[in-house]
Amino acid sequence: MDITTVCVIGGSGFVGRHICHRLAAQGYRVRVPTRDPERVKQLILLPTVELTAADVHDPDDLTRAIRGVEAVINLAGVLHDGRGRHSFAQAHVELARKVAAACRREGVRRYIHMSALNADANGPSAYLRSKGEAAAIVRASGLDVTVFRPSVVFGREDSFLNLFASLLRFLPVVFLASPDARFQPVFVEDVAAAFVKSLEDLTSFGKSYDLCGPKAYTLRELVEYVGRMTGHARPVIGLNDTLSYWQAFAMEWLPVKLLTRDNYYSMKVDSVCHCEFPFGIPPAALEAVAPAWLALQTPRMRYQRFRNRAGR
Repeated sequence: MDITTVCVIGGSGFVGRHICHRLAAQGYRVRVPTRDPERVKQLILLPTVELTAADVHDPDDLTRAIRGVEAVINLAGVLHDGRGRHSFAQAHVELARKVAAACRREGVRRYIHMSALNADANGPSAYLRSKGEAAAIVRASGLDVTVFRPSVVFGREDSFLNLFASLLRFLPVVFLASPDARFQPVFVEDVAAAFVKSLEDLTSFGKSYDLCGPKAYTLRELVEYVGRMTGHARPVIGLNDTLSYWQAFAMEWLPVKLLTRDNYYSMKVDSVCHCEFPFGIPPAALEAVAPAWLALQTPRMRYQRFRNRAGR
């Protein structure tokens, strides 16, 4: 298979930017459809990346976005159910169906799809059910499909460890829902490497790969670790199942949804793997890479940056 140009749907997101960087570094031409190219101008600096204004939910825009490419990577997704294009049904299920249909129309055989660990049409949460339904659609598309199912993805710009770091700066005590929920965080660079390595690997066609880091943690352990790394260690009070549910219910009403009942249901299933990381990639341990940015958020480091900006 000779692939020179790849369309990355969701390329402006957290994982997408890392995949685009890796693709460009390996000489691929990369097309990133986005509704607002101005928001992802950092990708313009990559010499082989083209940002194109498009609404991927519009079939005509989507068809134009993938015309002339040899492969499509679909990373689009939302964490919380919203309205319209931001709903699980539209962002996961219907978009997967539209992308597969557009690939067939344009003769694009190679399709790599981002799903989620524990994605299942019969899963405990609407998020996992929609991810499972979308994966089933692309597997049945007749295309050369590879599906990736990562646990929670962490990295310098993530919305997982960094969310805890932000909250711990201001909260004197953390009342933590589902403290015993288990995760096996995977480094974003390892996820990007797996996507790119699979692109022209014929043995990956028709397969699904779970992506996890080398170690599993409870949610409590992760929050406590972030507290130690950032210099904001706080008492963590784990809530029982009933209180966890009601905390999630109450937080759904906040302008920024930090936790919802659907998240609570998702955490009923451990987000852990029991398999080797694919393509011979050794996954990075959280403790080996996360301090590179979490330690910059300690009070001493923030004070030092202030002094440096002041020229002292």
